[in-house]
Amino acid sequence: MQAVYSTIGGDEIRRVLGRTFGIGPIEDCTLLQSGFNDIYEVALANGRRCVARLSSRLERGVPNVNYETALLQHLKSAGAAVAAPWRARNGAYSVEVAAPEGSRSLVVFDFLSGKPPGNEPTDIAVMGAELARIHVLSRDYTGPESNYRLDFDHLLRRPLARLLALRDLSEEVRELLTSIAQTLEARIATLTDLAPVACHGDCHGGNTLMSDGPDGVRVASFFDFDDGGPGYLAYDIAVYLWSNLLGRGLASPDEKVEANWKQFVNGYRSVEPISSVDFEAVTTFVAIRHFWLMGEYASRVNRNGLRVFRGRWFRENFELVKEWQSLTTPGA
Repeated sequence: MQAVYSTIGGDEIRRVLGRTFGIGPIEDCTLLQSGFNDIYEVALANGRRCVARLSSRLERGVPNVNYETALLQHLKSAGAAVAAPWRARNGAYSVEVAAPEGSRSLVVFDFLSGKPPGNEPTDIAVMGAELARIHVLSRDYTGPESNYRLDFDHLLRRPLARLLALRDLSEEVRELLTSIAQTLEARIATLTDLAPVACHGDCHGGNTLMSDGPDGVRVASFFDFDDGGPGYLAYDIAVYLWSNLLGRGLASPDEKVEANWKQFVNGYRSVEPISSVDFEAVTTFVAIRHFWLMGEYASRVNRNGLRVFRGRWFRENFELVKEWQSLTTPGA
């Protein structure tokens, strides 16, 4: 029988790391999280810790590991607060692991301490400022090219095709998705002069850990760049607004969402300006972001099943997305 997804035990990852990465004796390797990727917390005998990530096999193609790790090393060298990759014994930043379903990439990263910013105003502003620094410091990156561009094909059109290919979608939901996508396509046609950046791709607050620096100043450290790539500034900052709206189930921002968004944007602007064109495009990307995420879920039905697409949750999510089409970017 052919496996579509396997969870590799921590002890086996420990053995692979011992063979392939010169990181010294390993005291413990524990599965921390299983999701889009499998994440392991690794404790070394010398007291250090690191994180090992076993990439999932993706419908969109091979993981973007060469670009991601090279960009992270570039950013770390330039002074950005990111989880940098560790080199394997052969000098590469990743090794291939023979899993039952096929080859999967294993990467080791710095262990980051701290907690997500939550609703703490200062931390949210620091996170926005560090995202801006990442965008600025990425401009002179000259390493391997990304396998993917976060363009409208990647963010909207291919995810929509994956969703419409699901046999269990009702005709009502198909019409809803198609109608929203058509409206977004019309908006896309009007978007010009959008600023290009190296997108993190997933800056919703959960992929940033806050800590105190040596001087007591708060530091926002970023990880989880595996969904990143060359894309649009408006998309990369829209992910944070999308997360706030979706997390509170809101069709429009309430006082808390507006306060968080203001702190995030002010933090970003303390490092780098945001043009009116990019700022006004944010709400279009809020809706597009949800198509991308649901398309990722659709690409994993052979692993996670169809049930999530049959119930009210999926339909109600896109009814919310339909409401977001009337939004204007808070503070515009």
